[in-house]
Amino acid sequence: MDDSQIIRLYWDRDEKAIPATADKYGAYCAAIARNIVRDPQDAEECVNDTYLKAWNSIPPQRPASLTAYLGRITRNLAFNRYRRDSAEKRGGGELPAVLDELAECVSGGEDPAEYAEVKDLMESINGFLATLSNKNRSIFVSRYWYARSLSEIALCHGMKEGAVTMALSRMRSRLRRYLEERGHVI
Repeated sequence: MDDSQIIRLYWDRDEKAIPATADKYGAYCAAIARNIVRDPQDAEECVNDTYLKAWNSIPPQRPASLTAYLGRITRNLAFNRYRRDSAEKRGGGELPAVLDELAECVSGGEDPAEYAEVKDLMESINGFLATLSNKNRSIFVSRYWYARSLSEIALCHGMKEGAVTMALSRMRSRLRRYLEERGHVI
């Protein structure tokens, strides 16, 4: 079933939308959640919450890309779960490292007044990503969107872990300069 058919099911309030979404995007959403929360049960709960949130938000939303829409929902739910769990117990995992690495390039707040600035920042980051080669873009997105480990990225790209670390470091430096040139305060 294609995305437009799935979205139509949501708009028609047809309960078949959930299983259709799970069939097509279940593994995708689970991979995102697992990379962030690292607990299979928490990841499964995030995925189920993604389906509920999609059900409650479509309509009125009509996502242009169902993949990106569900990925964003899953990612946000997983980050919220991670924050809740890490407030209860401080643990390891990739997410603290990922967030620490990016903190030197971008800072963000929850203040609604910063919405326009955050939107401009997102556009600048997308512009930066467009300057990268396909391989570097894939490495960057794997690390900072999907929160994949350095070893997973290295394996996927046929690289050594040290090479991935160096590539990410160079990209963060380029991102920092790119954002500063466009007037973003780092």
